[in-house]
Amino acid sequence: MDESHKIILPHFTPVPLARSRKDGWTPARQRIFLAALAATGLVSRAAKAAEMGVTSAYNLRRRKGAESFAAAWDQVERAARDRALAYVIEHVINGETRPRFYRGRFVGTVHRVDQKVMLAAVRAMYAEPPRRRQGPAGSK
Repeated sequence: MDESHKIILPHFTPVPLARSRKDGWTPARQRIFLAALAATGLVSRAAKAAEMGVTSAYNLRRRKGAESFAAAWDQVERAARDRALAYVIEHVINGETRPRFYRGRFVGTVHRVDQKVMLAAVRAMYAEPPRRRQGPAGSK
């Protein structure tokens, strides 16, 4: 990963917990969760990286004293979304070069721009940010 793609986590205060459990949301697990969320933009993958559940992550976010954690969550999620959009835009601008084979032999390359990806990028640029979910699908 080069310097331009380095992920820097925002400073946050870990959510204070009444009881400390080694299999619970320790400050280290909260950092792991945010780092994975920053890298992937997916709560499910971030929860898995922290060895915790998705529902548990949303519950932690809603706890009293979780304001700093929630703000960091929002910040890294936004950054992940922006990085994904930048990747798509770069792909749209530069297109894609694919090898061309005939009867199993390489005969050249084909360069093309995928117009479906281009339209999706334009829609994403002008779309409103997704609304904050209360928890995993189907729960409130």
